[in-house]
Parts: sequence; C-alpha cells; structure tokens
Amino acid sequence: MRAVTWHAARDVRVEEVPDPSVLEPTDAVIRVTSAAICGSDLHLYDVLGPFMHRGDILGHEAMGVVEDVGDAVRRVAVGDRVVVPFVIACGHCFMCARGLTTQCETTQDVDRGTGAMLYGYTELYGSVPGGQAEFLRVRLADANAQVVGRDLPDERYLFLSDILPTAWQGVRYADVAPGDSLAVLGLGPVGQLVARIAKHEGVRVIAIEPVVERRLMAERYGAEAFDLTDDAIDAIRDATDGRGPDAVVDAVGLEAHGSPGAAFAQNAVGVMPSGIAKQVMTKAGIDRLAALHLAIDLVRRGGTVSVSGVYGGTLDPMPLLRIFDKQLTLRFGQSNVHRWISELLPLAEQESDPLGLEDLATHRVPLDRAPDMYELFKAKEQGCIKVVLKP
Repeated sequence: MRAVTWHAARDVRVEEVPDPSVLEPTDAVIRVTSAAICGSDLHLYDVLGPFMHRGDILGHEAMGVVEDVGDAVRRVAVGDRVVVPFVIACGHCFMCARGLTTQCETTQDVDRGTGAMLYGYTELYGSVPGGQAEFLRVRLADANAQVVGRDLPDERYLFLSDILPTAWQGVRYADVAPGDSLAVLGLGPVGQLVARIAKHEGVRVIAIEPVVERRLMAERYGAEAFDLTDDAIDAIRDATDGRGPDAVVDAVGLEAHGSPGAAFAQNAVGVMPSGIAKQVMTKAGIDRLAALHLAIDLVRRGGTVSVSGVYGGTLDPMPLLRIFDKQLTLRFGQSNVHRWISELLPLAEQESDPLGLEDLATHRVPLDRAPDMYELFKAKEQGCIKVVLKP
C-alpha cells in the first residue's frame, strides 16, 4: 500500500509499504477513505524528530471502512464505516472507566512514563503505524473503531478522530457558560473549532491570530478576531470591562510565535544526532511559551486557562507568582476522545452542520500530495488551515 512516511526533519515521502493485517484477535483493518494532517504532525516534521524512525508511517486522524476483523471482535463488522480516535484505549481499565482514555493503563508506556499509545506519533507513544495510508490496523477495535453513519460526507465524521474532541475538551476545561467571554489563542483547526463550539453555546468569543485568512474564517462564525500585535491585550481588556476574558484556550502550544531563544534551541535539537537529541529533549527540553504566557497575562483574575496546544518541555520556566497572585485555574491534557464522542456525534450529524465541519478543510488532495501539503501547512501559506488526504 501507499503511505506517508517520515525520513528526516522536513522530509516526508509517500512510499509503498507492506499492507497491515490482523495480528491480534482484537484487531481490525480498515481501508482508509479520508485522513488529515494535524498541527501535531508538524511537531514530528521538525521538533520531535529525534523520537521518530526512518520509515515511520505518519497520521493520527483517519476514518474508513472495515475490511477485516479478528476473532475476538464483536462490536465492529466487515463493511462498517468507522472513525478511529487518535488515542488507543482499552475502554475498561481504571483510567478509561473515569473517562481518561489518554491515560489508559492497558496501552500506556510505564517504562517511559508516558500515556496511552497514539497512532503515528513517535516512540514515546508506541511507534504505532499511522493512518495517512491506504489501510490502517486498528488496535483493540471494539473500543477504538467508532461506527458512524453512511449517508453524510466523511468530513462530518473525520474530525471526531482528534480535533473536534480536542476543541470540545478545551471548551469544557475552560468552564465557560452562556454570556461568559472566552479568548482563543491561535486559529488553526483546533482554535477554529473551539471558537465555533463556544459561540454555538452562547459564549462571547475573542481570538488572537496573526494570519489574516484564519481570522476571516473565525469571523464568519461570530468570533471577534484580533491580530497578534503589541496592543492586542489592551484592546481585549478594553472590550471586557478592563478585566480580561473569563477564560482563555491556548490552541497554539510549543511552537508559538516569539520565544526566539526557545526557537533556536528547538531547531538546534532537530539537527543533533538522535541519541544526543533525545537526551536533550527529555532532560532539558524547552518550549516556546509565548502563547501560554500570553494566556496567563490576558485572562481575568480568578479565571481559567485551558491548554489544548501540545507542550513537551521539561525545563519550561513558568510565571508561578503571576499564576498564584491572579488565583488562576490551569487545565492541560491530550483529548480523551472516547469520552466526548457520544456528545459530539449528534452535533456532527445535524443537518444544519452547526459547527461547520464541512467548511473547515481548505485543501482536499490525493495522498500523493502529502509532502507538499506538510510544507504548505507548516508555512501557513495559500490560506492553508486544514488538509484532508484522500488515499
């Protein structure tokens, strides 16, 4: 089959690789009908390269049709149309029973101290082949292949694999109610959906984003969008009675604009030999914290900062005095996709498409164009906000 494979920093290729098969009785194999490039995939494109291996299959947002199942699979059948959460969870352990599927005790890497296995996402999370391919082996299929309807376009369901539950959890963690104000930092795919979800729920949405096309998209769904300028915080405070918004969602993460020292360090790690780079990342890794610091400064006193953007540093300096003095609540974490799907599926299937799921992808291309799309998405050029690949 054809698959998108990692070879080095900023070097991904579409290659012929062996077809996946059922290896465990709990497996299923799906024919992928749509896959997407996630902002988190861009971290693998450069910053997290030391934890990748040449030939790793990328991608953790995928859906398709079941082609084969193992003998122990009961809930999923050949021919079912399914979407696959990026998190691989068992569905019944201590953590899964509490809705914390990203911490699944069946698939987490105890030796490395990391959470549940993820598709297509480095040796830190299992080195599991990803879904930017013609076929995907789905582990623990009864818990992880979510059966969906047959009549709606793929994009009504594809984003249930990651970005829609990630945005939903970001809003839930922000703990906002109708009439409250929520600022969103970054209007990539997750930030766009955060804005749409919050607006749908009667929350006032204020966003900061330097790319004009992303601001315009958010404004179509009712957000008040500001450029990333020196006076943005003052303007937003003025618009919120001088206090700042009730909550802020950081949908940017470790590669935020600004933080030139951290940016230099990240780029330096990317060209080190992998053995040295791993040690640096795990012992002294730092993130670009401009977005997180902005969120802490911007939110009103007593407010909440909800972090959906990925961070991976070990020596990140945090303004603890500021956090303590403002009496802030901070919530972090990968999205517990399985927990939210039952709430999101009815929204995804509403005829009116209230969250604009069919109006998020800006580029729909064949799988063979994936390398070009990685570069385009990374550069934020040609209005690229979300890429859907068609194997």
